[in-house]
Amino acid sequence: MHSLTPLFAPRGIIVVGASSSPEKLGAVMAQSLANYPAPVELVNSRGENGMHTTIADAAAAIPGGPDLAVLCVPAAATAQALRDSAANGAAAALVCAGGFAEAGGPGVEFARQVESAVRETGIRLLGPNTSGFFVPRRNLRASFVPGVAELEPGSVAVVAASGGVNHVLAFHLQRAGAGVSLAVGIGAGTDISAPDVLDYLISDEQTKAVALHLETVADGPALVDAVSRLSAVKPVVALVVGRNDVSEFAQSHTGALATSWRTTRAVLKQAGAVIVDDETQLVAAVTALAGRRLAPAADPGVGLITGQAGPGLLIADALHSAGVTLPRLAQASQDTIGTLLPPLTFQANPVDTGRPGPGYEKVVAAVASDPAIDVVAVYGLTEPVADLPLAVANSGVAGTMPFLIGVDGPDGDLERAKKSAQQHDLPLVSGPTSLAHGITALVNDARGQFQRAEAPAGAFTWPELEGPWDENRAKELLGALGIATPARRRCSTRAAAQDALSELGGPVAVKLLDAAVLHKTEIGGVHLGVNSPAAMDRALDGLEAAGAREFLVEAMAPSGIDLVVGVRRDPVFGPIAVLGLGGTTAEVFADISIRSAPLSVRVAEGMPGDLQARELLYGFRSGPMLETEELAGLLVRLGDALVSNDAIAEIEINPLRLTHGGLVALDAVVINVEEDMK
Repeated sequence: MHSLTPLFAPRGIIVVGASSSPEKLGAVMAQSLANYPAPVELVNSRGENGMHTTIADAAAAIPGGPDLAVLCVPAAATAQALRDSAANGAAAALVCAGGFAEAGGPGVEFARQVESAVRETGIRLLGPNTSGFFVPRRNLRASFVPGVAELEPGSVAVVAASGGVNHVLAFHLQRAGAGVSLAVGIGAGTDISAPDVLDYLISDEQTKAVALHLETVADGPALVDAVSRLSAVKPVVALVVGRNDVSEFAQSHTGALATSWRTTRAVLKQAGAVIVDDETQLVAAVTALAGRRLAPAADPGVGLITGQAGPGLLIADALHSAGVTLPRLAQASQDTIGTLLPPLTFQANPVDTGRPGPGYEKVVAAVASDPAIDVVAVYGLTEPVADLPLAVANSGVAGTMPFLIGVDGPDGDLERAKKSAQQHDLPLVSGPTSLAHGITALVNDARGQFQRAEAPAGAFTWPELEGPWDENRAKELLGALGIATPARRRCSTRAAAQDALSELGGPVAVKLLDAAVLHKTEIGGVHLGVNSPAAMDRALDGLEAAGAREFLVEAMAPSGIDLVVGVRRDPVFGPIAVLGLGGTTAEVFADISIRSAPLSVRVAEGMPGDLQARELLYGFRSGPMLETEELAGLLVRLGDALVSNDAIAEIEINPLRLTHGGLVALDAVVINVEEDMK
């Protein structure tokens, strides 16, 4: 039995702090639980309306004792109520009240007492600061929001940081026709957190898809592990709040770029979750994914059948913007469709049927049978002559691949379409945009599963190098990792620098060499294009004025496209890799890609595709052409290096220049853990 079974499937419940005053939480919660088909006993210290006066008396009235205690008492009394409930058999508790650490003052001590009670008794606690949870199929509604009584059983589970968002999503899913299997508001998360509920859902047969809402992440590895294990068996869609939060910038560019919101989204995507931007997208995504998942694939093909060209254009445009492929149908498929539709309609994909009529089912079958198609989107306005779910069901191919149906029309027509879709076990959404969001989720889920199919290589041995990590030593590390750097000389005297210029030939870059200086350009520590002894003297004068005691003389690299690549230890998620445009451009435009390390080659190969400016990397205006495999190998090796050495906090290459001859690391920074903590 899972440790959360007593919470979500209790054999008996006690409500501590129940009340006969309808405005009080204890009265509302008791009313919400009144129809639960198992013993529910009420506790009121004054014995109102014949209620039990003690937890022990209430527990004794339940055969076998209670599994769940719902506590509706003040914060100051919560810890003792938890201890008493556990002593009388309760294995789980729900605390909706506030007044704990978030309130400051005495609440901090109340929170500490609750944590001690949980730790010492082993009782599982949901809350505090949550509006509860509900399991409609069991008629278990532990919520003080009356509207949950109308929620019908469904196939989507909601795991929300906020109790309010939990209810919002549940009501949206009800209207969408998907329904709810389980909906939980985590609240303060003193004990039970999102990873705990995700773990429970792995074996919950009623749940076909999971909607995850996050505000903060306390334990990144636990969350990633839970999402990874759950998404392997059923789809997870994540909405992460905090796009506009600005975390404290670390010293390096990659530290500044990898904000909490971006990192959370990136690592959850890598773990197999589908990432969305708002609650509307989330509902469309889980509705689609609760129907049927696509098989893992690098680039699934979508077939779009629309009854009206205008909405079809909206859908096709949205899919294209999301990077979803609408492949041209094979000529044989087009020939078949051509015998079924008027010649003026577009038939290569999207397929414009005009007003659905005779032969519509055969059009659906022809699109679904095309070898390039992995999922079919069907859209139309509701009409008396057209029942789109029925038509798809009658096509004979509904069981062979995933479908998503989109409809629009009067409310009554939409309800009939939803009932028809439920009858034929087909997912249905309302509106062109929702259809595009749902299809995008299906495609992204398939892509995520495809990338996860390849595990990181694993074994890696740190080379025999250690700090202090000035630029020269950092580049020695890169060389040991097989990463190209310009020819260079370390110089302790001006004469040695002049000899290096003669040996390397001009022009050269001359730099201050000091492990304590991370950003040399900010103090005048870099001079470029030095091509004569006189120019070298001027450069050395400037570097000595900036405090240089050693110099790095380095051959100038050819022109190209500058990138920034780094691996660092995120305080929440651990080792991560970051790729972006070089210099400050990536910070200004936030055009970056983030992954958790260690990386597989397949995962690393997907990082350039995240960049909005990716076209610059592939021969733009006769520029250099990126070998994706080369960059992926570099990212994998950097990630492996960081993971293998706990003493290293960060390795950054900025810029990593893409030239016609390949990738060259022009500057490198390595930071030890103890330095990063200063």
